[in-house]
Amino acid sequence: MWFGCPGAADNEHGRFPLYPGESVWIEYAYTVGDNKWGNWFQRAVRLPTEQLEVQLAFPAALDPVVWGTETSMTAEASPLRTPPVRSDDGELRQFTWITTTPALHARYRLEWWFRARTERDTDQGEFR
Repeated sequence: MWFGCPGAADNEHGRFPLYPGESVWIEYAYTVGDNKWGNWFQRAVRLPTEQLEVQLAFPAALDPVVWGTETSMTAEASPLRTPPVRSDDGELRQFTWITTTPALHARYRLEWWFRARTERDTDQGEFR
């Protein structure tokens, strides 16, 4: 994400100021187990942002599909303007979605479904 607002940012080397007119690239990643997360990811845009990119990686054996919606303070949810792009990398199926200059207060939600998972598997909270 790109932030062009006054404030401070930090990384593993410490905090540093961010003055008006300056920008910073913030990148982070994390892994969440199936027993802690549902079938969605949501991000709200609260600061001026030049680009927002979301990458999701799932076991290819689950045959995942991904879609998404955009919501604003004044509009109902509508399909993303550009769909997530799928790529297969060995045992992983990855989906990447990018938007440039998202509106302030827009909310983006990506959802997924595992076509190879039975209803019984979903109740047990773990990948099979």
